Amino acid sequence: GRHSMLPRHVQRLGRDWFTHWNGSQILTLNSPVSSCMRWAGHYPPWASFPLPISADFSANWRVPPFFGPWRQFQNSNWHLDNYTQSCCFHLPNPSMKSEGEEPLTKKRRLSAQDDTSTPEQQTDLSNQKEVSCLSVAQNEEKHGSKKGTIKRHWEYFCQQSKTMKIAKNKGSDQSSTGSEATFDFTVMSYNILSQNLLEDNSHLYKHCRQRLLFWTYRFPNILQEIKELDADVLCLQEVQEDHYRTEIKSSLESLGYHCEYKMRTGRKPDGCAICFKTSKFSLISSNPVEFFRRDIPLLDRDNVGLVLLLQPRFHCKANAAICIANTHLLYNPRRGDIKLTQLAMLLAEIASVASQKDGSFCPIIICGDFNSVPGSPLYRFIKEGKLNYEGLAIGKVSGQEQFPRGQRILSIPIWPKKLGISQNCVYEIKQQQKEENTGEKLEAAKPDNAQEIVVASEKLSSKLRHHFKLSSVYSHYFPETGIPEVTTCHSRSAVTVDYIFYSAANDGIADQPGAEDSFCGGLKLLGRLALLTEKDLWTVNGLPNENNSSDHLPLVAEFRLIER
Repeated sequence: GRHSMLPRHVQRLGRDWFTHWNGSQILTLNSPVSSCMRWAGHYPPWASFPLPISADFSANWRVPPFFGPWRQFQNSNWHLDNYTQSCCFHLPNPSMKSEGEEPLTKKRRLSAQDDTSTPEQQTDLSNQKEVSCLSVAQNEEKHGSKKGTIKRHWEYFCQQSKTMKIAKNKGSDQSSTGSEATFDFTVMSYNILSQNLLEDNSHLYKHCRQRLLFWTYRFPNILQEIKELDADVLCLQEVQEDHYRTEIKSSLESLGYHCEYKMRTGRKPDGCAICFKTSKFSLISSNPVEFFRRDIPLLDRDNVGLVLLLQPRFHCKANAAICIANTHLLYNPRRGDIKLTQLAMLLAEIASVASQKDGSFCPIIICGDFNSVPGSPLYRFIKEGKLNYEGLAIGKVSGQEQFPRGQRILSIPIWPKKLGISQNCVYEIKQQQKEENTGEKLEAAKPDNAQEIVVASEKLSSKLRHHFKLSSVYSHYFPETGIPEVTTCHSRSAVTVDYIFYSAANDGIADQPGAEDSFCGGLKLLGRLALLTEKDLWTVNGLPNENNSSDHLPLVAEFRLIER
């Protein structure tokens, strides 16, 4: 017929069903459409995924420029969807977990996985693929800008902020404006998607072209986002240790950032980083937080946090400070008891670091991936400062599952006494004052029993509290439509789990009789980078995509430091 000069097995390809299988493999089938159809509900109805139809695809199919052996064809960088979109659809992966089940890498591995290939072969094949991917990316840059870009706009809450932003873009320096009474700065929270976690959870990225998932393609995109958004403080999650050591740290330092990093304590090779521009801040202290405790069975997970105390430059008060915290809480939707305990440990460290000599707290910003949705008990506890968890099911703490399996109730108290953290989320025993600028030895001022004050031991109470009055930068719903904002979007879900919380300035409320004023000033929100809807993201094939190389969006906010 049409391809009479081609070998017979190649002629048959145009009449067969094609589909992706496990990323790089191409599978030919002569089975009915019903056996190939992807399970309904994995994508919204408006997502740009073609549905299989009973038609002959040979008219649309074009022959790939290769007729060699199958193994070479399999390892080549050819993808069917580069040639035709109309006949490309997904098969359900038989190894994919059920909708509510925890992804593989979210569980602690008890034994090493079997692998028939040698490390040398894996490394060599990976290098070949990444080099090929990099050449494709470079070729795209030569031939024009990438397609499928979604523009995010800034939302300003103060006209002066917009003016300041324009002035900043023109290169003005805040230190030379003569207005030293104010200090404006921007903060970004961004889960950049560890390459190790991406590969271990490949079922979450079946909607992506494989070349977009290589680190050599992703990192330039992530770095470009950071450059363009130009935040003064970066709070990054899922920062893979080897990538941080070899390229992330040096790349950010070249942009004027100082970087602090805390790696997870288990087998997962990623962690949290806080990076700040040395032109805007100087480091007072860096305080890592490990949530794993060998002596407490509840705390058997390797998540971490990082708390920095920064001193603003170009400010009128010499002792002004801002506390920046960053964390990535446990994913498991059915372990709300661990999530709340990890959060309490982070809040206790923040209370210790942000505490001032007069008993108040300096302004606080808490960023991170909290693996909890807006309105959930964990979210309300952060914002409202209190939570009565009596009778609360463990699976409902984070709100990740609408119908959580299991009805186990949170125990009272949630964590054991030996953790040393009270129900008010502070360390129960006030530590002796550390050495200050004078370098005094602790032994020289040996305290008596009265100086190691034990915070009043509480009765068995189901009420959690914290001392911070926190607000969320984002409102989580678009006011005009009520449609939810989205911070992460992949094959399984599109929700908000990333947040920037901050201690808002009181604006005179604290001066009212009976109002508690526990903060030394506060922060005023000047603006934020608008988020998107799930529908917006699927117009560019979800996350990651051509231009956004993480499965999370970066959150960015602009603040003004207000002094009391």
